Amino acid sequence: MRLAPQSLRARRTFAAVACTLVAVSTGMSMTACGAVGDGQQLSSRAQLVDDLASRMSSAGSLTYTATYSLPRGASATIAQAQDPVRAAYTYPAGKLVLTPEETADCRTQSRSTTCTLTPPPSPLGDPTTALLSQIGSRGLIAPAMVISLFGAVALDDDTMVTQHDTTLSGEHATCLDVSNLSNAPSTSFSACITTDGLLGSFEGTVAGNTIDVTLSQYESTVAADAFALPSDAATIDKRPRQTK
Repeated sequence: MRLAPQSLRARRTFAAVACTLVAVSTGMSMTACGAVGDGQQLSSRAQLVDDLASRMSSAGSLTYTATYSLPRGASATIAQAQDPVRAAYTYPAGKLVLTPEETADCRTQSRSTTCTLTPPPSPLGDPTTALLSQIGSRGLIAPAMVISLFGAVALDDDTMVTQHDTTLSGEHATCLDVSNLSNAPSTSFSACITTDGLLGSFEGTVAGNTIDVTLSQYESTVAADAFALPSDAATIDKRPRQTK
């Protein structure tokens, strides 16, 4: 089916989604964004995108560990915790850890691992670009990037969108099949979002990176070492030195 939003309402939806994106990626209070699309009469497509973005926004306040199946038997994990907000993305040959103190980009090559430490994302920066450049090329997509793509869908009148429901790892999920998307890192993709707002699956090419992930396990806890760097990793600290 083809669903066309009214442009003004779509822009309002996108503004709320953009706020959510920054909040999820930087740890900003979710209450600063307010309810996405609150009190607005949205078109069918904008309402659908708004609902899924709101689910993912709400999931930004959860503590969880989600394990994903990747092609060729590989797997990846997204772990998230609160107070303070932290996130860790673990994938074949690497791990990206975001904490209030640092961003740690760990890469394994020739059986050795090196973690490069840089300052944490700034609320004034572009967390979407940062996450995409570090995660997308390794076969995993951050929830924040999916929210950004939903925002692009809401703005593009010519995008084709179809909806279906499924069950992933025992979790009910609502799925969107998107095609003919313009002015976005992906022209077509399929994404499923669980009732709790977790990324259930994603298939598509984003900024030239082929991504195919499916939720295989979900836990409402995180391991004690979820945000720790690999024990055998060498570190390169590029954070500005504190002057006394």
